[in-house]
Amino acid sequence: MIRCYLLAQQFLTRLPTPEIAEPGEKELGFSTLFYPLVGLLLGGLLWLAASLPTALTPELQAGVLLTLWVLLTGGLHLDGLADMADAWVGGHDSRERTLEIMKDPASGPIGVVALILLLLLKYLALLALLQSHALMVVVVTPLLARMALPLMMMTTPYVRREGLGSTLVNAMPKQEMAALLVLISVALMIWQLSFFYLLLATVVVVFLLRNRLMARLQGVTGDGFGALVELVEVVVLITAVATMVGGVS
Repeated sequence: MIRCYLLAQQFLTRLPTPEIAEPGEKELGFSTLFYPLVGLLLGGLLWLAASLPTALTPELQAGVLLTLWVLLTGGLHLDGLADMADAWVGGHDSRERTLEIMKDPASGPIGVVALILLLLLKYLALLALLQSHALMVVVVTPLLARMALPLMMMTTPYVRREGLGSTLVNAMPKQEMAALLVLISVALMIWQLSFFYLLLATVVVVFLLRNRLMARLQGVTGDGFGALVELVEVVVLITAVATMVGGVS
């Protein structure tokens, strides 16, 4: 189990992690059970950084927090979002062309614009949450995004037959994962009932992105997983501002 957790941390973050030599398919599959825990760790680190006494203005503090967020994940999911945006626009409804563009490591103008807009929205949402002292949302957001990953894996075929993504999707223990996701969801609502809106936003993003992926690609790719994490995070932050800071009951 320790190896499985370390595999999850190594895959999802840039935190120092011992190298796992030659993990088997079963270990890779079971590592997905620890994705929510890795998300909780990321959220805890962000909450700790946001809670430290500081002389920074809220605007600058939000900028520092967003920078730390990107550094903790190494921009891995941002890269997936940029590739996805480029491919979706440049693919012109062609499955083959879309997949071809996704393989290109360079980011085009559409990908750059997508990143700028997403980071701007994250920054503004973080600023609003900091000013309202709603720091628990910073803990929950990375957790929900890493719950969205296995939810997409359980419900969507992987486009390519080979590679790490295919192994993760095929080897995931689906029954155990479903039970874990339900347990975490119930625990979040017991912790704070307003988290229901954040859970709902997560499910909606997964459903909508899955719908578009299936229509264009008949499945999901690694870039699709990266885009999912970023889209869930920004939508959850915006939902939190609208429902918790904005006072919707």
